[in-house]
Amino acid sequence: MAQTMDIERCNLECEFNNADHRTDLNGVDRLIVRRGQPFTIGLYLHPGSYQPGVSSFDCVAETGPQPSEQYGTRASFGLSAHIDTSRWSAAISSPPGDILTLSICSAPDAPIGRYSLTLGPSQRIEFILLFNPWCPGDAVYMDDEQGLAEYVLSQDGIIFRGNSKLPIATPWNFGQFESGILDVCLRILDMNPKYLRNPGKDCSGRRNPIYVSRVLSAMVNCNDDKGVLLGKWKGGYDGGVSPMYWGGSVEILRNWNTQACQPVRYGQCWVFAAVGCSISRALGIPCRLVTNYQSAHDSNSDLLIQRYINEKGEPMGPEMIWNYHCWVESWMTRPDLKSDYDGWQASDPTPQEKSEGVYCCGPVPVKAIKEGELMSKYDSPFVFAEVNADVLTLIKNKDGSTTKVTSTTMVGQKISTKSVGSDARQDITHLYKFPEGSDEEKEAFKKANHQNKLLQQQQNQGLHLTIKVTSDMRKGCDFDVFAVVTNNTQNEKKCRLMFGSCAMSYNGVLGGNCGFKDLLNVELAPGAERRVPLRLNYNKYGDLLTEDNLIRLAVLLLDYTTKEQMLAVRTIVLVNPEIKVRILGEPKENRKLAAEITLKNPLPEPLDNCCFSIEGANLTAGGPISERLGSVGPGEDAKVKVYFTPTHSGLRKLVVDFDSNKLCHVKGYRNVIIGK
Repeated sequence: MAQTMDIERCNLECEFNNADHRTDLNGVDRLIVRRGQPFTIGLYLHPGSYQPGVSSFDCVAETGPQPSEQYGTRASFGLSAHIDTSRWSAAISSPPGDILTLSICSAPDAPIGRYSLTLGPSQRIEFILLFNPWCPGDAVYMDDEQGLAEYVLSQDGIIFRGNSKLPIATPWNFGQFESGILDVCLRILDMNPKYLRNPGKDCSGRRNPIYVSRVLSAMVNCNDDKGVLLGKWKGGYDGGVSPMYWGGSVEILRNWNTQACQPVRYGQCWVFAAVGCSISRALGIPCRLVTNYQSAHDSNSDLLIQRYINEKGEPMGPEMIWNYHCWVESWMTRPDLKSDYDGWQASDPTPQEKSEGVYCCGPVPVKAIKEGELMSKYDSPFVFAEVNADVLTLIKNKDGSTTKVTSTTMVGQKISTKSVGSDARQDITHLYKFPEGSDEEKEAFKKANHQNKLLQQQQNQGLHLTIKVTSDMRKGCDFDVFAVVTNNTQNEKKCRLMFGSCAMSYNGVLGGNCGFKDLLNVELAPGAERRVPLRLNYNKYGDLLTEDNLIRLAVLLLDYTTKEQMLAVRTIVLVNPEIKVRILGEPKENRKLAAEITLKNPLPEPLDNCCFSIEGANLTAGGPISERLGSVGPGEDAKVKVYFTPTHSGLRKLVVDFDSNKLCHVKGYRNVIIGK
């Protein structure tokens, strides 16, 4: 008859196991393992209580407040001869004696979360189980070591902002392994309404990355629940900080956790996406942040953006085309869909439209978007429109009638993400769209049950209208922008040209007028070209700019002979000054370093309330370190030394923020290799 082993105590071998499971950056003070991969613990037995082939004991693994075998949140298993990585199993992997090595493996589809494991009648251990993208049996398996290093293990990254003509790299500290962050991520799962309604069912759902990423999409915003961030796109930022303030996710997640799950104020799309990326990577789901330039917001699912302008070419109401919009892609299989829809799935934590009654979006296969497969779960019509919607521009005349305007606005431009292993921009537009005008693109539109592109009508072959700008437009300078009209006909043309500019937020909300010109009689000989300059002066635009540094240019041209009207629109981004970072001292772990940081004031006026902040994963204990300085005159350098102590070796990103009354949240960074 089998006798039960008498265990005196256990050694969880956290240092070895966590390193083996690539979770050691979370610390080695507790056991954190990935599913479908064995881990080992040491069993110290009462002398003579183990007899090979005779002794046995039962193991019971449980997660969640209502563990049940029916929900898959409770598993009972005994000792077997060998580990079976396809299910919960345990085996002795050392010679017989009073100290044994026990190997344990979870099922590759076990729910993630906190576990207690009962060993025999009296011993109990605790551990955390995460998704395992290194395990072929896991739904998040990725067969690409460099991709895994980037999309799971990398704690910092680049977010692309600016505009499609000038994508600007903004550094971000994801910090998913910083102290306490994994606990915050698990708490976010426990605060979601599905868990509060039915904890057993919700914990069971945590075996499935599709379910988890959909929960995260809802929980990063606070619109329906005790989510992490409150969004704000207009007005001031009273009661919180500007979304531009943040340089990483760590401070946001810690604030939410310490403030009794009250939403952190405030976020905009790149902040929502970055926090979603941090949580996904912390839980073991490969994840990357994506920027779509000229992103359409289609609120009625007709895949058409209708925008109205007045007779001066000025928009009436907000632009439904965001200068850029950020979301995340997570890597997983889609057993609920066609077999070839595995891989990158888009989901969006920015609250825009409701999905199944909740502000969330996705996950939807990127391949389904490309193929116009709008029946695919979840929210494919909305994401399809963001990269493909047609734009119809109408003039609202004074008498109330509307006139269609020829316009060349294209949505879904330069879809971008950070390259694997470098800070370069990777263009992934081809993953979302077939080439413009190709047969495949037309086929995808047909499949999306959408009429032929409404704006594929021939442009006025006679007149060509475009906006030209200089390459180097810096904040603080005066410069010219040009409307260029070309007459490609055999006849002389007489036109009216209105050229306007206004400040703009990245999500299309328009501000004050930065300069306007109305020319009633523009005459063009056959084949002639006319360049009309518009001067943009800092003393006019300086106080109107938002933190996004964007100015929208629009030219409306009326051909007096044909009565045809044409619109050209272009958004320009004014470049902030460069932040220079010098590292003083030899970068070694646990050795104090200084960063000498310099920024030259480019404005023709002094900067007050100047402050530099730095942060970086394993560099500044997750949170920012700030250094204030007084006023900085025009053309003068703002310069500080900030001290920090790296805690881990390897390549790290030091993220820098400069803030002042007139120059807000300028970002910079320096990659630093920390030696052992």
